[in-house]
Amino acid sequence: MFVLHAAWLPDDEPRLALWAEDSSAPGPPRRPGRAPRVRPHPFAAPHRVLQDLVSAAALATMGTTNLTLPARGARPLDSPQLVREEIPAATGPVHETQWTVPTVELTADLAIAVLCELPSEAAVSASITHLLALVAFAGDLVKRGRLLPGVEAGPPRAVWRPLLTGADAAWARSLVQGMPAPLAAAAPNNLRAVWTSALDAFVDASARARLGTLRLDRGKVGDAVTRAWLAALTGGERHFAAEPAKVAALAGALAQWQQDAVAGPVRALFRLVEPAEDDDEWDVRFALQATDEPSLVVDADAVWRARGTLKALARHVDSPQETFLAELGKASRVYPELDAALRTARPRSLTLDTEGAHRFLSTAAPNLASAGFGVQLPGWWTKPSSRLGLRLTVSSPAQPGTVSTGGSVVGASSIAEFRHDLAVGGEVLSTDELRELAELTAPMVRLRGQWIELDARRLAAGLKLVGRTGTASVGELLRLGLGLGESVAELPVESVDADGWIGDLLSGRTEQRLTMVDVPDDFDGTLRPYQARGLAWLDFLHRAGLGGVLADDMGLGKTVQLLALLAHDRGAGPSLLICPMSLVGNWQREAARFTPQLRVHVHHGKERARGKHFTDGVAASDLVITTYALAARDAAELRKIDWRRVVVDEAQAIKNAATKQATAIRSLPAGARIAVTGTPVENRLADLWSILEFANPGLLGPAATFKKRYAEPIERYGDDEAAQRLRRFTAPFVLRRVKTDKSIIADLPEKLEMDVLCNLTAEQAALYQAVVDEMLERIESTEGIERRGLVLATMTKLKQVCNHPAHFLRDGSLLAGRSGKLERLDEILDEVLAVGERALLFTQYAEFGALLRGHLSGRTGREVLFLHGGVTKSARDEMVSRFQSEDALAPPLFVLSLKAGGTGLTLTAANHVVHVDRWWNPAVEDQATDRAFRIGQRRAVQVRKFVCAGTIEEKIAIMIRDKRDLAARIVGSGEQWLTELSTGQLRDLFRLEAGAVVE
Repeated sequence: MFVLHAAWLPDDEPRLALWAEDSSAPGPPRRPGRAPRVRPHPFAAPHRVLQDLVSAAALATMGTTNLTLPARGARPLDSPQLVREEIPAATGPVHETQWTVPTVELTADLAIAVLCELPSEAAVSASITHLLALVAFAGDLVKRGRLLPGVEAGPPRAVWRPLLTGADAAWARSLVQGMPAPLAAAAPNNLRAVWTSALDAFVDASARARLGTLRLDRGKVGDAVTRAWLAALTGGERHFAAEPAKVAALAGALAQWQQDAVAGPVRALFRLVEPAEDDDEWDVRFALQATDEPSLVVDADAVWRARGTLKALARHVDSPQETFLAELGKASRVYPELDAALRTARPRSLTLDTEGAHRFLSTAAPNLASAGFGVQLPGWWTKPSSRLGLRLTVSSPAQPGTVSTGGSVVGASSIAEFRHDLAVGGEVLSTDELRELAELTAPMVRLRGQWIELDARRLAAGLKLVGRTGTASVGELLRLGLGLGESVAELPVESVDADGWIGDLLSGRTEQRLTMVDVPDDFDGTLRPYQARGLAWLDFLHRAGLGGVLADDMGLGKTVQLLALLAHDRGAGPSLLICPMSLVGNWQREAARFTPQLRVHVHHGKERARGKHFTDGVAASDLVITTYALAARDAAELRKIDWRRVVVDEAQAIKNAATKQATAIRSLPAGARIAVTGTPVENRLADLWSILEFANPGLLGPAATFKKRYAEPIERYGDDEAAQRLRRFTAPFVLRRVKTDKSIIADLPEKLEMDVLCNLTAEQAALYQAVVDEMLERIESTEGIERRGLVLATMTKLKQVCNHPAHFLRDGSLLAGRSGKLERLDEILDEVLAVGERALLFTQYAEFGALLRGHLSGRTGREVLFLHGGVTKSARDEMVSRFQSEDALAPPLFVLSLKAGGTGLTLTAANHVVHVDRWWNPAVEDQATDRAFRIGQRRAVQVRKFVCAGTIEEKIAIMIRDKRDLAARIVGSGEQWLTELSTGQLRDLFRLEAGAVVE
């Protein structure tokens, strides 16, 4: 395998250098004598490999680069993504050494294109991942116009540079701090210079790509040098011809022009202070604020008292008083009313009347903030409570009743009555207050002890609506009540006061006020209290004609709650369940286990029913199970059915709303929709919008509006108020319980063990059958020790096939998309990492452990530890110490070969254990599990044992589960007992059952 790395070269012609590690490289040669100061990297891929890996390599430059990288002994440390075999681990302390690597060198223009088409043949390192974030940031700056043109001397070159102020500057600092050291390995002593050079180059390249062929030299603008410079700001040619003196003059003029736009180390800050209770004078108070430390503020009085430098701002500015006056002068160009204060010798503040204060709040403050100055406003100004709005008093329709097939008595489209009232902050205004407001002309008034903005048009429109009644659909009222609706007659709806079940839903009290649902007698299981509440919540939403997201933490029994719901209203109409192909068999078996009376139809495979056979099959079923791929492919046929409900399991599969798959699934008709996921938000808030758009179409409004109101403020600017609003309006439709909740933990066993059934892929099934056919023929013609050896060899080969084709074939091929086990493991570990937990992964086979380590490191971008028999004691102790560390950056995943890691270790930092392949001795598996489930473990431990459905793995797992004590005695010596079975018994044991394969 190959791991692709990036290093930025910040010289006169900044560029990106790509290089790769090769897992098959032989390692460093042993040379006598003293090692050279700069050595060739022993695992670096040669140029011919880079040419195959990197798209557009023909347009790039081939070179070699010296990189400063960590080493141990005479060998560089492996990157977390690299997996190499048969090379002994190096010993000794870690130190930095210079290594020479072959590279492909790309300009920023070409690098952006290459980074968007990374090769699938190689894993990507953290340096590539960080670079992608940097490119995205540069593109966003350009899109929002946060850049300035500039000029560089010798030879003259036109450039675009980023303008970093406010939140952009804070985000830039966080990116600098998180930059992986290998990205700056070519210049390791100045990380900020490397990052700045890369950002500058990508902003310049992004700006030129966005401008395209547009020419900026319009007519006779300026002199010849200026026109040449403008022309060079577009296209690929950045250099232009000009005399050095004229270039210097242009640079000076640009510097003067940009002085107002570029924030210095300190800036003026303007704080609006509201008047006392019996006063009507407002104050805009002046101060100096450190640009990179917003909490460091020195007011005007302290500035004017200073003798020389200010201690608080000593490292930012030498002449605070001159800087203060200069900043106020710059601000006066944006806010001319400052001129009155600047006429005084030592300006400290500006006094305003109420109208002036309103102008400052509504116009001057946003302009000053956009220009890079600091602004502090009263907290009430940005809240809805400072403005007039409508309050709707809603009478809920009748309580949700008995649901008919495919529909409900009460639903989002049902009509409810409401009454209009004028309100401030959700409190209804009295008749006297309304009359008093109608007589005022001021833009702001103090009402009930707080200032509010008084818009004459809003007030006039509101007075016409006061006391009137109206009707709207329940869905519209829910949107209004959750703050998602638009204004009514120019007045925003600030609150909805609803009684009954709508009131419970809006207030988030639904789960506490639910009527428990009777679980039918034929449900073969017992619901825990929180699961019973989940069942009642799902039933309530369905009767209300609304959808929901069941987002319980993994291990809390989401499947059981869904099956209980299906059993509760069995016979009322067919439900459709869509899940990843790896879970089809699991749902089928869980349904048979908990709800044996439920009629299940699996719509999958080449021989799946179509046309009338399909509709007949659906009519005779309570539950139809299909996959995401087939739901998209057969959407037209599925749309013909009036589904009682549509359920999507592992709903993160539809997180990208624009995909054909997500669009097709949203188009399916349903009386209610349920999304099941342990990770409702994987990477972006757009994931949550897409899932909720499936559950309740249209409820959250258009994706673009959601992005503007919530996703961008929360993700980019950390807006707590927007986050609180988002939680408030998603809470009624998302039920999430976590294991850290004490009321949930009390209901959980200390150790929760489960078999996880995985389907074979078509490739695995073909290999499995080929092994069985070949080996049974050979076994029949042998006896004694040779026969026993063949049986054990067959067992090993079949287990390797069940793990992954690459494990069996040992061909170094890619892992993704070829194994049911690996697909399920990826899904589970996504949930583990999303909640910040850790996992142990046990396998019998060290070579498969190495494959897992490489795959998981590359996929997650996190370090994955790997313990096998070749690891020295000191290295093993170091791994354990790092994994057990409370450091948030500690490796979250630990792959262990069963023999090396099954005993003698304490790994209580993990509360998840996955047996990727089974050692058919329960005692041995229990010993391995006890690495996490032991004294010192403070959380419930979830143990998953992977089993491939329809294979020998499932047959023996059933034996162990059903006759555990007997199995412990029979299988206690490992797999030797299998060698004594007859050929007929072996044929039955090895046979691949129908339904084992999911295509």
